[in-house]
Amino acid sequence: MIDFVQNTVDGIMFGSSYALLAIGFTIIFGVMRRINLSFGATIMLGAYIGTWLHVQHQVSVWIVALTTLTSTVLVGIYVERLCFHAIRRSAVLASMVSSFVIWMQLEEAAIHLLPERTYAFPALLAAGSFELGPFLFRAEQTSMLVLAMIMVGALHILLYRTRFGLALRAVSESSLAAAYMGINAAWVTLCAFALVSLMGGVAGYAILSTDAQITPFFGLWATFKGLIAMMLGGMGSLPGAILGGLLLGVVEAHALWYLGNEYKDLSAYLLLFGMLVLRPGGLMGQRILSREALAFRRV
Repeated sequence: MIDFVQNTVDGIMFGSSYALLAIGFTIIFGVMRRINLSFGATIMLGAYIGTWLHVQHQVSVWIVALTTLTSTVLVGIYVERLCFHAIRRSAVLASMVSSFVIWMQLEEAAIHLLPERTYAFPALLAAGSFELGPFLFRAEQTSMLVLAMIMVGALHILLYRTRFGLALRAVSESSLAAAYMGINAAWVTLCAFALVSLMGGVAGYAILSTDAQITPFFGLWATFKGLIAMMLGGMGSLPGAILGGLLLGVVEAHALWYLGNEYKDLSAYLLLFGMLVLRPGGLMGQRILSREALAFRRV
């Protein structure tokens, strides 16, 4: 029983990194109803630029962190201009395919910047652990869980307590109606991408600081884990993004312990398949689907 509880704790701690990634995917899907497949590659390129400064010029860890966040925001704006602003809102498939193409471009740029397979990534805080009874907690993973909760709380305040949040929600419902109300939908979307990219940079830096290394596969990993966590929690639900990430982490932790490392990723895909069959709206997205279906019937 102690092993089971410890694996659950480890899964929750590691699932917090998935939750951080899922939040970014959730915001973009909730606002634009489109998937940005280049989100993971955007984070990776921003982190690679910060790592390049660390490797080539041995700058301080704070400069690496600031460079990573700034670069991720700039790359996110670049993606928005090419893949979403330049393509009309109704062309969902075209924007998704173009974001996939940009994903390849960003990964190639990162690999050319740092061609080796693995590089050390500087940690902002010293690694450590603490015990509560017979259970062990890693300090940096616990901080990621707290960070995910803080980000969701801040986003909730931004979306439901500010004029920008009201404009953002109006654009998500109908960009045409928002335009009639005097809201600049293009500017709101650009700001949303910048915000999500900043959050992605924070998530990427927290994850890479915990791992203390970065590889060219980080973008692919971040994209897959973020998308799976978002779909498990419910597309468009911020609390669902956290729950989906934690659930994914717990399932993977138990699969690793009881079945072995080769079944860790397989368990994630099986979990997603089961969720899509039994509850297509995810843990907390069913209410969103029901509300949209009711609105459609009223129209």
